[in-house]
Amino acid sequence: MRTILETLTRALVQLWHGLDLARRLIVNLLFVFLIVVLLAWLLTSDRPEVADSTALVVEPAGSLVEQLYGTPDERALLRLLGRYRPESLVRSLHEAIEAAGRDDRVKALYLDLNRLGRGGLSTLQSLRQDIEAFKATGKPVLAAADFYSQSRYHLAAAADEVMVHPMGMVLLPGFGSYRNYYKEALDRLEVDWNVFRVGEYKSAVEPFMRSAMSSEVRQNRMRWMEELWKAYRTDIASARDLSPEAVAAYSNDFHRKLADHSGRAAAVALAEGLVDRVVNRDEVRDRLVELVGEDEKTHSYHGINYLDYLEAIETSHRKSDNVVAVVVAKGAIYNGSRPPGSIGGDSTAELIRRARNSAEVKALVLRIDSPGGSSFASEIIRREVELTRDSGKPVVVSMGSVAASGGYWIAMSADQIWASATTITGSIGIYAMAPTFQRTLARLGIHNDGVGTGPFAGTLRPERGLPDEAVEALQSSIEAGYEEFIVRVAEERGMTVEQVDQVAGGRVWSGAEAHDLGLVDELGGLQEALDAAAEKAGVLDDYSVVYIEQEAGKTSKVLTALLESAADRLDGWTLSRFAARNRWSGLETLLEEVTRLSDFNDPGGLYAYCFCDIE
Repeated sequence: MRTILETLTRALVQLWHGLDLARRLIVNLLFVFLIVVLLAWLLTSDRPEVADSTALVVEPAGSLVEQLYGTPDERALLRLLGRYRPESLVRSLHEAIEAAGRDDRVKALYLDLNRLGRGGLSTLQSLRQDIEAFKATGKPVLAAADFYSQSRYHLAAAADEVMVHPMGMVLLPGFGSYRNYYKEALDRLEVDWNVFRVGEYKSAVEPFMRSAMSSEVRQNRMRWMEELWKAYRTDIASARDLSPEAVAAYSNDFHRKLADHSGRAAAVALAEGLVDRVVNRDEVRDRLVELVGEDEKTHSYHGINYLDYLEAIETSHRKSDNVVAVVVAKGAIYNGSRPPGSIGGDSTAELIRRARNSAEVKALVLRIDSPGGSSFASEIIRREVELTRDSGKPVVVSMGSVAASGGYWIAMSADQIWASATTITGSIGIYAMAPTFQRTLARLGIHNDGVGTGPFAGTLRPERGLPDEAVEALQSSIEAGYEEFIVRVAEERGMTVEQVDQVAGGRVWSGAEAHDLGLVDELGGLQEALDAAAEKAGVLDDYSVVYIEQEAGKTSKVLTALLESAADRLDGWTLSRFAARNRWSGLETLLEEVTRLSDFNDPGGLYAYCFCDIE
């Protein structure tokens, strides 16, 4: 009897294990099947269609940039977390507007500028040229926004019709450059912010040395900002058939003009000739319906977003086997490798090497939009530019909105340097900072003490003051770094060291001024630089443009699709909604400034950086 029960028990146990194994297998297979179906759903999508009569909707979001920050999966994750700052790639805007001008299906260009953030003046001017080229085809261009900032209006002014909401305004405050100065606060906190620099115009360190801007920097900064403001006024005046003086009067006397129109800013813009119509959003839609027809499904006009349009037409950039490669150097310069949107000495140098070692690449254009950063990383990149030039492949630099300090360092060994008239460049100088907190800590009863085998043992610790030997060594390093900078510029630009020193010392120049001073060879945009590189390589009549960029792997592409899908479906319900933030703006600004500086990682602590932001 016992034997029968044991046999039956074993049979039941085996059956149970078999059923459990089958259950797990079925569940796992079902899970894999669902994952496959989900991925197939995420990774396959219908290509957008272009109607026979449609408007290309150019709706840039956030800042206009030469390169998007981070890899696609990093951007998708930041978006999911609610921490992604929107950016619009200038290259995509250019390609869409250019292609639409040739496309018979696109009957109009609509500039929806409500989401546009910041854009450098030279960048805005390059997009203005694209808009003007579209207008030259005979197709209308409309621009609309509820509120026009200075950047938004620069693009809008090129349109045939400029519209603003009745409760909106056009605000043209001019250019300004303001920073917080921390010297008094640092003194109260008894922080020793040791600063080493060469050049009385090297303003990056001034906030830690002074309580106000120096007269030298004030004069230099005001000069080049006035050059940019003059160019802005001229652009607006020519587009709207006004005088530059009228634009200046609108900016300076806005408060009086507003009072004359009972506080209605939109009416002021209409009366002053800056806009053509004051309309509600539905009236903008009605006007577009008049031009391109009504979409019966949406009861609105036929329109396609510029990114969808690029996906729909799938433009091919490889029209020739003769390639002019473009490497984008955008953002601050750091030592080591960095993601796109910032510059790593190693990662950007590797992209340049790829271009140099490629048989199909006939010439290289280095597109720079950078205020500089690490001196060491800048030299690593400059050396790769020099090696590429010496290999026989022409190297042409195209400066974007900013190519200053370290941004100029990486440019100087090219065969030719192009800049826009409104590029911010120069700032040839170098500095180092070494804050110490021994006095602050002493107030709390914290003291640092010990022994060392020499005067430099334990040096550069933030809780210890700098010994005289370290101060002398750092100043010598700064002076040697500056000397190397200006000697290299003199060699590459065919100038004497004395001539370079006269335009260096941290002075910032507009592109037009830099051209007159010999720091820049030609004035023009990216396309002119591409043509110049192709001409130097002997392929001007037959070449394609290829961007050399960091490549995303297959895993990254799948992850990007998953994250983007999740972000789309959350529709703004991001994790950041659950994070309360209480800030004290003054302290936060100081901490952000310190954090930005501490992010720099030059091994020698020497930096060629220009704080040349303008509002």
